[in-house]
Amino acid sequence: MKRKIVEIDEAKCNGCGLCANACHEGAIAIVDGKARLVKDDYCDGMGDCLPECPTGAIRIVERDAAAYDEKAVQERKMAKMQEQMKAGGMSLAGRTPPPGGCPGKAMRQFNRATSSAGGRLSPAAETVREDTRPPSELSQWPCQILLVPATAPFFKDAKLLIAADCTAYAYAAFHRDFMRGKVTIVGCPKLDPVDYSEKLTEIIRENDIKSVTIVRMEVPCCGGLEQAAKKALQASGKFIPWQVVTISLDGRIIDS
Repeated sequence: MKRKIVEIDEAKCNGCGLCANACHEGAIAIVDGKARLVKDDYCDGMGDCLPECPTGAIRIVERDAAAYDEKAVQERKMAKMQEQMKAGGMSLAGRTPPPGGCPGKAMRQFNRATSSAGGRLSPAAETVREDTRPPSELSQWPCQILLVPATAPFFKDAKLLIAADCTAYAYAAFHRDFMRGKVTIVGCPKLDPVDYSEKLTEIIRENDIKSVTIVRMEVPCCGGLEQAAKKALQASGKFIPWQVVTISLDGRIIDS
């Protein structure tokens, strides 16, 4: 298939390695002192490496190349993490939290002012003075998919929002339009070297979830989150109303 992909001019490359560090997929490696594309299907074509190159040796071209393989990338990242942990005398199965546990994983639930119908604020509470900040709509902690306990009490009768990390930064009214009245959990399939579907399946299967809303960015890597959520819904064996909302890079809703 013809698609956008990274191209490296080895004549210009000075072997600094900045591009390899910037590539979250691990598509670039330093070989014999030069940056090289490891495999076509590891490159998503988004070009995170471009601004890091001090010599202008990298550009995005359009050519015949294997399709970007999100699953292969995640498997490679997981294998690399296991190798690094093994070298340091650790393993994924053998990790233990510090004494007293991680403070960031301590559960908390927040009471937000909502109406009894539809999870919306009352008209009086809806009005926000110009000199005040809009209230947070985060109803619980933790909110990271990897940290949240699958059987946390706040999942009971919850409307579940599964969101990509970047969506709240791209869409200005994210708290008001998406988070209000929902339990929000977030993650980034590009940066977290795991398959979210197992954790999401457990959350949906073990709790009485009323609905599921998936909010993702338009970039290809966000497809991993959408697919994990759909897989979890199917694996749970439950029939739950769900929807997918896609946010553009400039902060617009382009699909829902």
